[in-house]
Amino acid sequence: MKWIKIKKLTDQLVFDYRIHPIVKDHCSCRLPSNREIKEIIKLSKEVLFPGFFSKRNVSETGHWLSTFLVTKRLHRKLKREISLALLYLADESRDKNIAKKSCTLCVDFIASLPQIRAQLHTDLEAHYLGDPAAFNRDQIIVSYPGFYAIVIYRMAHRLHQLGVPLIPRMMAEFAHRETGIDINPGAEIGDYFFIDHGTGVVIGETAVVGNHVKIYQGVTLGALSTRGGQFLKGVKRHPTIGDNVTIYAGASILGGSTVVGDNATIGSNAFLTESVPAGARVSIAKQEQTIRIASERSSQNVV
Repeated sequence: MKWIKIKKLTDQLVFDYRIHPIVKDHCSCRLPSNREIKEIIKLSKEVLFPGFFSKRNVSETGHWLSTFLVTKRLHRKLKREISLALLYLADESRDKNIAKKSCTLCVDFIASLPQIRAQLHTDLEAHYLGDPAAFNRDQIIVSYPGFYAIVIYRMAHRLHQLGVPLIPRMMAEFAHRETGIDINPGAEIGDYFFIDHGTGVVIGETAVVGNHVKIYQGVTLGALSTRGGQFLKGVKRHPTIGDNVTIYAGASILGGSTVVGDNATIGSNAFLTESVPAGARVSIAKQEQTIRIASERSSQNVV
């Protein structure tokens, strides 16, 4: 009886496929795998931080053979997923150069890892020097969500620069699910970037962030309006943040023409849709808070 029910349910599903078609926009080929993207992130982290994420006791200095073997596995997996992403966007004639192009892009990405490590070194220093709760740098690398999200952003951003489709956003969304931090791989972020706590941080695709920027949880660097939908594609919709800027929890800075000048400080819960000059201090006027103590049948006003 159960198989009869399953057959009827299958009939209903197939019928709904025809009534409400949800099909791939480009082709019916296989898409890159979320499971494989997760593995690519894991392997990349092993290369970027030898000794921190390996299942074996690997020296932090990076043993040549172990580095070679991990890099080889990374190349094999990333090349396959890039080829799937390229094939997905190829025309019906199937680009015969996809295999060669995917290999080239994969090698270009791996060749960028030293540069990515150099940037992550500055981000690590920003986290360590900026957070008195940090026991040491090891703790930051293995447990800080802000740093973890930045690591994945740096990798995804490089793939985005190389023109790899789909995969950068898949990597960014993996970081989003893991940390609650949403950084679009298209955003331009400078060195010494520090995200403290991090939950709820959103950085949009066309945002530009300078060097030595520190932001706290719940900060949004977003678009002022997305009503234009696809007509806004390629238009700068997100703000520009200068160097040495601190943005405190819950602040929202919106709009492609909004510029926060160097050395500015944006206070908690501020809402900005226009530019502020260098050195500005933006804050919300203090509001009165009332505390009522039932046992004393009185109230105390606190500003």
